[in-house]
Amino acid sequence: MTRKRIVSGMRPTGKLHLGNLHGALANWVDLQNSGEYDCFYFVADWHALTSDYGNTEQIREYALGMAMDWLSVGLDPGKSTLFIQSRIQEHAELFLLLSMITPLPWLERNPTYKEMKSELADRDLSTFGFLGYPVLQAADIIIYKAYGVPVGVDQLPHIELTREIARRFNFFYREIFPIPEPLLTNVPKLLGTDGRKMSKSYENSIYISDRADVLKGKVESMFTDPQRMRRRDPGRPELCNVFSFHGIYSSEADVQEISRECRQAGIGCTDCKRRLAARIGEAMMPVHDRLAYYQNHVNEVEEIMTEGTLRATGEARATMQEVREALKI
Repeated sequence: MTRKRIVSGMRPTGKLHLGNLHGALANWVDLQNSGEYDCFYFVADWHALTSDYGNTEQIREYALGMAMDWLSVGLDPGKSTLFIQSRIQEHAELFLLLSMITPLPWLERNPTYKEMKSELADRDLSTFGFLGYPVLQAADIIIYKAYGVPVGVDQLPHIELTREIARRFNFFYREIFPIPEPLLTNVPKLLGTDGRKMSKSYENSIYISDRADVLKGKVESMFTDPQRMRRRDPGRPELCNVFSFHGIYSSEADVQEISRECRQAGIGCTDCKRRLAARIGEAMMPVHDRLAYYQNHVNEVEEIMTEGTLRATGEARATMQEVREALKI
């Protein structure tokens, strides 16, 4: 039986954090290991240019670090195709062709466009590349004739735009592209140490690579229930970001105990954070061991990404041959 293909990617804009792990990577690993899907995961380095075009010096370094993080958390090149977007020129060719048929209002109504312009107000994002990045995203997905794309609810508008672009191409020329389905994932709510969205730009992230004193220090700095000012004050764990992390990293028995003790002021925030840092450290130990291995075997990582890129290139070239024939160019 032919397995259904799924495609997803990440922008290499810095080190990956626990929000990336639980929001996307853990699901990627589950999809890979299910045996139901043919998984294509790519480093979206061209997409990094949409917001960081003025500072490209570290993109290659970030891309390599991202690949190491992927391998460390369990992505397996024997089960998934891992590749670098910019090494496959066919992505750019399909992006160009799709841009010819994509109506401008489709891009202007993209909710993420306005949100990111507001969030990154310190950068000039009034560029064609930033406005048109959903078209490149569509090309990234449909060039592999993907059945589905694993996303959170907030990313649904992107997938719907990809679906509209694929339908429009099929209508004008001939039916080449399957219409990809969104594969919704339940993303745990993990906020940064300051209570805002975990983001590299906010400097509030706990990175996958953080360990020992660095990890402990970041956990100790996490915001807790703002109304719990003193050790003797009862807490409200449902409003505490530290408790939400316990829900992922601690046992069910520990979670129940912490919830009960917090409400009765039986445990202080300092002790609660100390226990959390220990639990995260234990859970991440195998990841850190694998990461240390790949950091000492960089050539092996580069070979893995090269082999995956070669396989993806073959698929992309076959699709583009069909596209050129359909367009009669």
